[in-house]
Amino acid sequence: MTGRRKPFEDLEQMIERMSRQFEESMGGIEMGGERSGASIDVADHGEEFVVTADLPGFRKEDIDVTLRGERLQIRAEREESSEEGDGDEGRYIRKERRHESVSRSVMLPEEVDEEAVSGQYRNGVLTVTLPKTSAGEGDSHRIDID
Repeated sequence: MTGRRKPFEDLEQMIERMSRQFEESMGGIEMGGERSGASIDVADHGEEFVVTADLPGFRKEDIDVTLRGERLQIRAEREESSEEGDGDEGRYIRKERRHESVSRSVMLPEEVDEEAVSGQYRNGVLTVTLPKTSAGEGDSHRIDID
């Protein structure tokens, strides 16, 4: 990690903390059906960071994970619909549609090797392993999930 300060990253981290605190005080729910309060853990295991996110009810195909520099972005989105009826045309007894999305962003304290990042999704838990490196920042990098 370089020794020079990055004032915009410090500002982004502060805004992220304030946003997270606000979301938690609101129960993790935002307007428009977006839930941004998914539980996330970030662990430093010496040679790598491990980010764990609880995303119950989502399929692997619903999840998008990207890395841009030292910012990891996790997004998940799904839609459900159900219908019940008595068979009469034009009359609904019950018809529901539901849209749910989760979005979390994590600033990592050090640069990581974008090419060696891996992700795994099992039983509603996303685990992203990010090996550390001293290489410079690059463009955004999409992470495939196993």
